Amino acid sequence: MNVPAVTPLFAAIDMGASSARLLAGRLQGGSLQTREVARLGNGPVRLPDGLHWDLLRLYQGMLDGLARLSGGHAGPLWVGIDGWGVDYGLLDRAGHLLGLPFHYRDPRTDGKVAEADALLGAGRAYEATGIQTMQINTIYQLMAERESAAYGVAHRLLLVPDLFGWLLTGQARREATNTSTTQMVDVRDGRPVDWLLDRLGLRTDLLAEPVVAGEVLGPILGPVADGAGVSTGAHVVAVATHDTASAVLAVPAVVEDFAYLVSGSWSLVGLELPAAVVDERTRAANFSNETGIDGTVRFLRNVMGHWVIQECERAWAAAGEAGPLAELLGAAGQLPPFRWLFDTASAELAHPGGMPGKVREACRRAGGPVPDSPPEIVRCTVDSMALAVAAALEDAQRCAGRRVSVLHVVGGGSANGLLLRSVAAATGLPVVAGPVEASAVGNMLVQMRAAGLVGDRASMRSLVAASFALSRVVPEPALVEAADAARGRLARAGAGGNQVALGPGAPAPA
Repeated sequence: MNVPAVTPLFAAIDMGASSARLLAGRLQGGSLQTREVARLGNGPVRLPDGLHWDLLRLYQGMLDGLARLSGGHAGPLWVGIDGWGVDYGLLDRAGHLLGLPFHYRDPRTDGKVAEADALLGAGRAYEATGIQTMQINTIYQLMAERESAAYGVAHRLLLVPDLFGWLLTGQARREATNTSTTQMVDVRDGRPVDWLLDRLGLRTDLLAEPVVAGEVLGPILGPVADGAGVSTGAHVVAVATHDTASAVLAVPAVVEDFAYLVSGSWSLVGLELPAAVVDERTRAANFSNETGIDGTVRFLRNVMGHWVIQECERAWAAAGEAGPLAELLGAAGQLPPFRWLFDTASAELAHPGGMPGKVREACRRAGGPVPDSPPEIVRCTVDSMALAVAAALEDAQRCAGRRVSVLHVVGGGSANGLLLRSVAAATGLPVVAGPVEASAVGNMLVQMRAAGLVGDRASMRSLVAASFALSRVVPEPALVEAADAARGRLARAGAGGNQVALGPGAPAPA
């Protein structure tokens, strides 16, 4: 490929559940060099009508970062946006945003899964779409909004990353990797499932026209660029807009028989497949078939991530009871492995507040010893996460008819050495960890392909492997033995751990 005379700069806006980040990258000497430009804490804002995303603060913060970035760069600037799934904004026919997007933890979807099953028949939504049934999914949010004034006059529905793209370029398009999480489309062909929406009393005319990952949406609008101080010439590319899809693209795999764990506030455990697997086994195991890059499928299950530890940190900080997480992880690593355990699918763990007490109660229900100190609770949570990851991975291989030889851990959890050791022991697989900012890296890779600098997925992954320091962890026999014994204890206690707490019928957290 011909490399442009002036190396482009690639800006990745990556919005996660706990923070929004702007990273910049460029190709230098055969490797991708990245740096952080801006980071904003993220979380829901409680308004009179419920929990919403603080969208405008995030938008302004990312614009400020783009202005700083473009001010120090004379060459081409490309921009891509990825973020969480299921949440959306509504636009009227004149292009006005009809309120801030609701946050998926808002309780307005309570009871909507049961209502949908009554209208459709149990399991029909999964059969039609291939998507894991979770009450945070867009169809259940829309069922809660059917009677709102905004829904009645809306012209377009845009998921949050696509909404950011519209704010920057004026182009209202939907990208497949994120649209597939809504349960509004069939993952097998990407087409809206109009009959399902109609039976749920939902409109069938709200989805925007599709856009293919790698397609250039256009330049940043003049008034937006001028008002924010962003230099002209910045172009926005439609990337794999679901942050998990971008993260999976950035898995530095050198073999095809790999599995992945995208580890952050959530844990996404799965395989990259050439086609969806939708049958009674995958429905019972609660697996999603989400669209990946280049027509692949992210065959995965959501299990509990670092959310519980993050909530415990907040509680301990407020009470002045514990130090930094690094110190807690170090102390936890000195404790007996797989001694304290709980079922990560316990519904109350999805609710914020009082998390240390909830963990203790979950351990009590699991029939084992109850942790007391912060290091014990951290050790307990990490080991319980690892067993849930192992259960999901075993189910994924069974349902897909595949065996894997290595587990790649990407995202923030790839820097958690205690988690890596526990996951290796629980799965019995060698673990390769990194990169930490996998979603932003995958975002940049699609931009780079649009610029003609990289080719297929294999070449992208080779570039990641050559660009980032990766750590490797092998199963330790003593830990494997402890994990096997712990798995048996949890099974006897009836803790399956096969679905996230926001699964079918579980109450959404307040």
